[in-house]
Amino acid sequence: MIKALLTALALTLPATVIAAPVAYALEAAKSQVGFVFKLNNADAKGSMPIKSSNITIDTAALQRSSVDVTVDVRRARTGFIFATEALKGASVLNARKFGTIRFVSTRIRLNGAGNLADGAKIDGNLTIRGVTRPVTLNAALFRQRGTEAGDLSKLSFRLNGTVSRSAFGATGYGDLVDDTIRLDIVARVKS
Repeated sequence: MIKALLTALALTLPATVIAAPVAYALEAAKSQVGFVFKLNNADAKGSMPIKSSNITIDTAALQRSSVDVTVDVRRARTGFIFATEALKGASVLNARKFGTIRFVSTRIRLNGAGNLADGAKIDGNLTIRGVTRPVTLNAALFRQRGTEAGDLSKLSFRLNGTVSRSAFGATGYGDLVDDTIRLDIVARVKS
């Protein structure tokens, strides 16, 4: 379904619609940073609300777009109260000392033929626990459901990828929780 939406957007977007990057405001209530971790070899999910963002999208040349997103670690949630408290604890995210996680894009690389339907890779710097490391996320951009063809005032994007929590010093509970964390970020924005 996402591929169909991306294809529809790509086909209805003339190159002259937007000639420069446009700032988009995050619709925070409709956006979240989701993550999946292995707890005792079983998938467990959590989320963190987005605290602030600076998102600029150039639909005529996506490689000129940029993303700067900060999430609120103190309001992180998992499906289990004990896992939530452990996640925010000093040996994992240390929410008391490091209350936010930040991702700042450094480069956007379009996949395939370079149109929206093929998606993109977003390279950037991710800061967790005061440690900054480069990461690459997969990205898809599409018009929000219910918008008219050619209406780019409301867009949705999805970012996903994996990170090693130990690379950022979040090593607590290594006997219970795998090192690899899968990210699933959904953001809805409007111009």
